[in-house]
Parts: sequence; structure tokens; C-alpha cells
Amino acid sequence: MAQNTGNTKRGKQSELSKPGANEYGKLPPQAPELEEAVLGAIMIEKDAYPTIADLLQPRSFYDDQHRLIYEAIQKLAAQDQPIDALTVAERLKQDGTFAEAGGIVKLADLTNKVASTAHLKYHAQIVAQKATAREMIALASKISEQAYDETQDVKDMMDYAESGIFEISQRQMKRDVTQIDPVITEAFERIKKAGLNEGNISGTPSGFTDLDKMTSGWQKSDLVILAARPAMGKTAFVLSMIRNMAVDYHRPVAMFSLEMSNVQLVNRLIMNVCEMEGDKIKNGKLTQQEWQQLDTRITALRGAPIYVDDTPSLSVFELRSKARKLKREHNIELIIIDYLQLMNASGMNFGSREQEVSIISRNLKALAKELDIPIIALSQLNRNLEQRGTGKNDNAVDGKQPQLSDLRESGAIEQDADMVLFIHRPEYFHIYTDANGNDLRGMAKIIIAKHRNGATGDIMLQFRQQYAKFQNPTGESSDLPIAAPAAGTIKSKMNNMNNTNIANDEGARLDEPVPDPF
Repeated sequence: MAQNTGNTKRGKQSELSKPGANEYGKLPPQAPELEEAVLGAIMIEKDAYPTIADLLQPRSFYDDQHRLIYEAIQKLAAQDQPIDALTVAERLKQDGTFAEAGGIVKLADLTNKVASTAHLKYHAQIVAQKATAREMIALASKISEQAYDETQDVKDMMDYAESGIFEISQRQMKRDVTQIDPVITEAFERIKKAGLNEGNISGTPSGFTDLDKMTSGWQKSDLVILAARPAMGKTAFVLSMIRNMAVDYHRPVAMFSLEMSNVQLVNRLIMNVCEMEGDKIKNGKLTQQEWQQLDTRITALRGAPIYVDDTPSLSVFELRSKARKLKREHNIELIIIDYLQLMNASGMNFGSREQEVSIISRNLKALAKELDIPIIALSQLNRNLEQRGTGKNDNAVDGKQPQLSDLRESGAIEQDADMVLFIHRPEYFHIYTDANGNDLRGMAKIIIAKHRNGATGDIMLQFRQQYAKFQNPTGESSDLPIAAPAAGTIKSKMNNMNNTNIANDEGARLDEPVPDPF
């Protein structure tokens, strides 16, 4: 079928959907006969459109006339009106595109060519595949054009390529409706497997006893947001957890650190495992006994399945690519991101930072589902809680506790998260006892504020500030005797070797409270 080259406003295709016919000296992938078969079937069979509605969009059609006709069909379906040649013709007239779409002759021709709708879905899938191939060609052409332009920044080009491929792939990720029986079987098998685990832990254990009792471990496909104000110990908490999971339970864990270098992060981990103060790790002024302690305890980390990436300003698309590789090559069971507000969705345009954070959190949830592992993303809180608990009638103990509304760009983050946890250290706000007179010095409250599949509540952990270490509050540390190294290796680019300063947890801003050293 001849290509309609009319340059009308409604007849233009998007940049990524219809490359020129002479691209590389070849015609773009197309199936005009199948496009006709699909449109004809929809207009002669009452229940045909719902069968293919999730497969095709107007951009899926190569021929401009076909695209206009399908747009009219979509509008009729949206208004719950019958779809046939006459109603489509009327809709095209209302849109002012009746003649441009070929008129009644074109519509009659489409319906006359179809003898059966038996293969409608198969035909629609081919049309959709051809459209995807055209989008890939157009994207590759644009990338090639940018690559030859020496004024273009290479990183910007890579971001554009990643976001373009990601956008196309997202449109293809559609799942068919599943009859419930196989899902019941899978759920039943997971329940049986969970019942065989000690301590009723069905997910990945954190090593914190009371927390694991409430969560049953971090669950597959969950997005967990761990939030706090600066200096509360977010990074210290996840590093303590990494130590528990990788060393005690031999569970492969990946951490993406957007704020600290790999060396800074590993220094913090050494402090935690070896129970040595940060200043001594930083300046190397250790006694002979401390050198021996360092040499002995660091053995637990060697070979541990901990994988660290310190790419600054990491985009959600880069994360997706790296996470897939880590899952494929090392079968990681958990991903930690420090922290969400430092990520970006480069290569895409947004009206506001809140919209960008919304895209990031939505894609983190999608990645957790795709890899079937939990993802824990650290997040900053806004300054609202700094103003609470300061009035005469305020409860100082409760007033400084974080709330869901304190999350930065809270709407999208709160909506996408399966769990939201806060870290609250009353001692930081000079609150040393609770309402019942219990001593809060050296204690941290972990607040489960949202739990989509379980209970909410608070648990208490001991925080040993000099070692930037969280542990169970009873004195029963999750530490095990130093054992043989686990299978795996600490993967690290170990860049910035000269920069071994141990940074504060979240890099407090100048107008925020001065944080504790660790």
C-alpha cells in the first residue's frame, strides 16, 4: 500500500514511531495488510476491540489513514459507544478527519476484506512488533546523529539512549491475565518454604530480632523506604544490616552509594565490624592490640558477598542495568540505595523535581518486582519535625518523631512504597527518658509507619555511636564468632583512594542541625 505523505497536523507521526522510508535505503518495518485486517475485524465484530486494546495504540499503525481510524475507534470505545463502519465514519466527521482517513470508501474496503476475526490477536501482535521495530530504528538513528555531533556531551547521549530504550521496553512489559490456580500453587509453596525457616522468617533477615519478627524479613518485590533526618544514622543502620546479612547469613547484598565513595563506605563497615572508633580508622593511629583486633575481625569481611557501587548522580536507568547484571551474575537478594533524593531520571524532561522523584520511586518499585527481590531506598525528611515539640503544650518526646508527611516529595514515595520506616534517636534532641521513665540514652527507635502487608509499630535498637553500629538492645549482639569467609567477594572500584575521610551519614546542609561525628 502506498504511503500517505500528507503533511497535515493530525497526520504526522512522532519522531520515534515513523522514520523516513529511505532510512538506510530500506522501508521501515510495516504490515499494512495486517493493519487493515485488524481494523476491519474491529468494525465487524462487537467484542473485537477489548481483545487488542492493550496491545495497540494509534502510533502502532504505520499508515496515516489507519492511525486516524484507530483513533476514532478508541474514542468510541472510551464513550462506550458501538463500533462499526457507520459509527467510525461519524466519529471521523466529528474530528474533521473523515476525508483524510479515506472516507466511506476506505471504511467499506476494510470491512469487506475481513472474512474472520479468528486470528485478530495474532495479527495485532505483529502490528505492535513492527511499530516497536520502527521506534528502535528511529532511536538508533537519533543516537547515531548525536554521536557524530562533537558538541554533544557523551554522558548526555548515554542517558538519552538509556531512557529511550527504557521507555520503549516499558511499553512492552504487559502481562496477560492469569487464572488463579497456578498463583495459588506458587503462594502455597512459598508458605510451606517459609514454615521450614527458623524463627518464622520468610524473607531476607535483617539480623535485628524484633524487626524481623514484625516484618518476617524483607519480602521479595517490596520497595522499602528508610527515612530520617541527617545524623540519625541511616547509613549506619543499613551497614549494620549488611554486616548481619552478608557475614552472618551469607546473603548476597548490593549497595549503591551516591554520597560516599567506596573507600569511605568500607571504612564505615570496618568500624562496625571491628568495633573501632572512626578517628583511629581515619588516621591509622592504632595500638599493637588494636592492629591485632583489626587484622582478626576484618577477616569476616573478606570474601563476604557484598557488592558496592559508588557511581555519583546515578540514574534510575543505570541502576536498572547494573541491578540486572548483579542479579544474573551474583544472585543478589537485596539492593540498598543511599539515597533516593540523589538519584535522577536523566534523559527525560520533567516539570518539577517532584515529578522526577515520582518517576524514580515508581521505577524502583517496578525493578523490585522484576528482579523479585526487596529494594531498600534511603530517603531524607523535610524540616517539619524540627519545628514540632517546641511549644508550651507540645509533647517533646512524641513531637520530634517523624511522620509520613515529613517525607520529601512524600506523595509519590509514600504511595509506591510497600513499607516506610523511620529512624528516631530521642537523645539527639536532648530527650533522655520516655513517658514511662525508660532511659533512652544510646537507643534508637525504628518506626514502621507503613506496612502494606503487615503490622505497623515501633522497635528499639541499641546505637553504639562511636562505632556507627546498630544492634539488638538486649546486649545479644547479632555478631557471631569470627568464622571462615563466605563465598563471594567484596566488589569495589575503590576509587578515591586518597580520600578516606569518613563522611557524615547524609551530608547535613549548613542550615540543618550539626550532626554527630558518626
